[in-house]
Amino acid sequence: MATLLYITVNSKPEELSTSKTVGRIFINKYKEFYPDDTIEELDLYEANIPRINYKIFTSRATIVSGEEYDKLTDEEKGQVNQINTLCDQFLRADKYVIAAPMWSIFFPSMLKQYLDCIIQDKKVINIDSVNNKVSGLLGDKKRKMIYIQSSGAKIPFFISPIMNHGPNYLHDIFKFLGIKKFDKILVDGVDDDSVGKEQAIQNATEDINDMMEFF
Repeated sequence: MATLLYITVNSKPEELSTSKTVGRIFINKYKEFYPDDTIEELDLYEANIPRINYKIFTSRATIVSGEEYDKLTDEEKGQVNQINTLCDQFLRADKYVIAAPMWSIFFPSMLKQYLDCIIQDKKVINIDSVNNKVSGLLGDKKRKMIYIQSSGAKIPFFISPIMNHGPNYLHDIFKFLGIKKFDKILVDGVDDDSVGKEQAIQNATEDINDMMEFF
């Protein structure tokens, strides 16, 4: 049995969000294929995702502990505790599905804020200050990730690698961290008259059916 962490990145309710709609289709299909697996859901607009604050970090990827933690205010301690909770939840998972819209050829900033929280030294990465080297620690088991991205425009295939900064960034960062299996579902043309929302969702559903048994 595996644990799947489903992360959504949109302030809209599911019925108004194309990325969340496709994400739910994926999750429902996943339940059919893997009924014994555990699914945890994290809505980044509903959850408490702390902002990076120098008071709670001893370095960029290390949060305070011990005596330094004891000196914090109750609010700051709560932020540290939440970061640890988010990081531990991420590490528990074997599979990840992230559903987000394309905003300004990237993804919403809340996802970057979340990544900045969970990428912690000695948990997700190892910072070797002696040899001036940073390495990912997520290769400890076979983890898999699928990124679902919706966009209003119909992006031509030949410029997709240039325009899709979000998927490219996530592929690169998670590969570095140790996740070797990364796939994407691009729900393009939601607001394009030649495609439209319904057809874009149908195309994505076909992609989901094709990849499910391998996820």
